[in-house]
Amino acid sequence: MFTGLVRTVGRVAAITERAQGRRLAIEGALPPADLALGASVCCAGVCLTVVAAGPGRFELDVAFETLRKTTLGALTPGDRINLEPSLRVGDALGGHFVSGHVDGIASVRSMLARGDARELWIDAPAELMPLVAPKGSVALDGTSLTVNDVDARGFMVGLVPHTLSVTTWGSVAPGAAINLEVDVVARYVARLLGRGGTNGGVTTAMLVEAGFMNPAGGAP
Repeated sequence: MFTGLVRTVGRVAAITERAQGRRLAIEGALPPADLALGASVCCAGVCLTVVAAGPGRFELDVAFETLRKTTLGALTPGDRINLEPSLRVGDALGGHFVSGHVDGIASVRSMLARGDARELWIDAPAELMPLVAPKGSVALDGTSLTVNDVDARGFMVGLVPHTLSVTTWGSVAPGAAINLEVDVVARYVARLLGRGGTNGGVTTAMLVEAGFMNPAGGAP
């Protein structure tokens, strides 16, 4: 489990092709205590396991399914990558709960300067849009962000100067592919709604009655 608060930006030092995927060697300034064998590290939004580590460098295996469903399959040596070690009990939760399980690949539609900040519109897979809500949370390349607006194709987020300076977002351009993880709570609500009332699941009518939705849909 992670928070979506990127700890540092690493660099892909080497990529080794393997029978069931790839091994990534990453150079990054994470403390040795966060890189013990078997430790989890969120890499551009993807939870991976440390299989080897040394001073200033660690290695992770990426399975074929992860390469297919995330942007990690397109990485090349020299690419920069957002890094966050796993959350410990007692750590401050400054972002939101991030699992590191990517739901799909989104793309940057546009980027507009707002002073020193940036306004980004993100195009997301259509099947994920019902799980994205204004003022809700998303993780984009491992960065916890608040959804400011939603339209038929995607959603808008804002990037403050600090985020631009300490993550890879400062160099992202329109058209870039981005790992998207929706809020974990939205996943479970959608699962319950999908069951229907006959199986004892949560229904839209129940949410309206409880005040969580209005009859026309969406937040009250």
